[in-house]
Amino acid sequence: MSADSIEWIEPLSVAASHPCLPGHFPGQPVVPGVLLLDRVAARIEREQAGRLGRISSVKFRSPLLPEEQAELRIVLNGRRVDFRVSRGETLLMSGEGELA
Repeated sequence: MSADSIEWIEPLSVAASHPCLPGHFPGQPVVPGVLLLDRVAARIEREQAGRLGRISSVKFRSPLLPEEQAELRIVLNGRRVDFRVSRGETLLMSGEGELA
């Protein structure tokens, strides 16, 4: 991370009662990737750093289950955004993009 970078780290968990879970997947719910990406965008906006305008790459490596505790990490370097979600030592999602 460079001296000009900004980093945010926050806990992430999705309640079992979230309305998107019954359809994704019935009987064995998994937190949808789009919900994780929405959390990334929401944090950037909450910090008034701008708006996530483009995601150039994202990899979903392991599922996040309802009620599981994970960590969201976002690094902002100018307009570039790097993000990752991990559960302990397990990387669940990583990606990069840029602000609008």
